[in-house]
Amino acid sequence: MDERFDWQSEVINTWNDGALDWDRRSEKMWERGSRKKVIPFVESYFQPNAHVLDVGCGSGYGSSKLHELGYDVVGIDISDEMVRIAKEARQEDDIVFQQADVNNLPFKDATFDALLSINVIEWTKTPAKTLSEMTRVLKRDGLLSVGILGPTAGPRQHSYERIYGKAVVQNTMMPWEFLRLAKEYGYELVAQQGVWKREMGDINPDTLPIKLQQAISFMWLFMLRKSDAK
Repeated sequence: MDERFDWQSEVINTWNDGALDWDRRSEKMWERGSRKKVIPFVESYFQPNAHVLDVGCGSGYGSSKLHELGYDVVGIDISDEMVRIAKEARQEDDIVFQQADVNNLPFKDATFDALLSINVIEWTKTPAKTLSEMTRVLKRDGLLSVGILGPTAGPRQHSYERIYGKAVVQNTMMPWEFLRLAKEYGYELVAQQGVWKREMGDINPDTLPIKLQQAISFMWLFMLRKSDAK
């Protein structure tokens, strides 16, 4: 990678440029699209009234849904434009939104009962460092819910130009790789669930081994518990 390439600045610029379009699509994504399974999945495991950090909150739609369920929510995003939209759109909600880098979170150790991180780690330069920092702010026995894009998910196009040796702002971490990393960091797998691509049609993926299910998923959801985490 070009040593002059500033990953953080490029990610900020990418998401600032796409913030308005992301906000326009948020309602559809969370209610009927690729993220509709996230909140029910989280609600099945997060404790009522938990203090939750929404990592990569975007324009705040998911944070708002968590708030509606009674969670005490803080939303962070690396994009200042996303945070601006979130504050403006969700100003009636009791949610704290702030710009922050997931690799340098502005919180004390063991601050949160639970963390939600959907399609964020794929946008970090060193996922192990990212997981380490999220682990730092999570309480012992706290829950970490992570969504990782499947191999053929459309957003993975952002990493395509690496084929030509160009610097890109998206890594290629697969769901199975994230789970291996999480276990190396001392996490216990509580549950996992696939979000399927529209092209699946009537195919029932439940009959396949987990890694094959992940291979045909749009996104893979993990619920992990911090036990002997680093």
